[in-house]
Amino acid sequence: MPRRERRAQLLASALEVFVAQGYHAAAMDDIADRAGVSKPVLYQHFPGKLELYLALLEQSCDHVIEQVRDALASTTDNKQRVAATIDAFFAYVASESGAFRLVFESDLTSEPAVRDQVDRVTNECAEAIADVIADDTGLPRAASLLLAVSLVGMAQQSSRFWLEADGGIPRDQAAGLVAGLAWRGIRGYPKS
Repeated sequence: MPRRERRAQLLASALEVFVAQGYHAAAMDDIADRAGVSKPVLYQHFPGKLELYLALLEQSCDHVIEQVRDALASTTDNKQRVAATIDAFFAYVASESGAFRLVFESDLTSEPAVRDQVDRVTNECAEAIADVIADDTGLPRAASLLLAVSLVGMAQQSSRFWLEADGGIPRDQAAGLVAGLAWRGIRGYPKS
């Protein structure tokens, strides 16, 4: 198998194991077995479990950041931007892969490299949202960033709560409720 395809296969297998077991309980043996390879093949691509986890975490973080940026770029209508951005978080946590657990529920956040990746999601999503807020409202950068971090926190927490609560609200309705709340707040800052 070509190196690139093998790496993708190993990452997919590692995702399944880390999501199911968490970092500490997962073993390289389990990941190799899931991928149908020997441990030496796994170690040819990743020198250790932490490096494998970090590669997977970086991929997962990149994905959610990209989805938020795409949502913001999808329209110039701010009400629709808010809805699309909130929905990006709901779609991410609803994904069958469970990758959100690595980003939002990691059992390894005491590791600085992991904490940096997890914080990067909040920071880069908030930076992108703050750009829109600052451009539209003329608010200072610090104020725009504070509002953006609040919106990211709302999206992250509510989407995770929705998934865990399994209260029978369909994803689109749940995202719509949260987007409505966010829009009612942020629209109070008039366009400049």
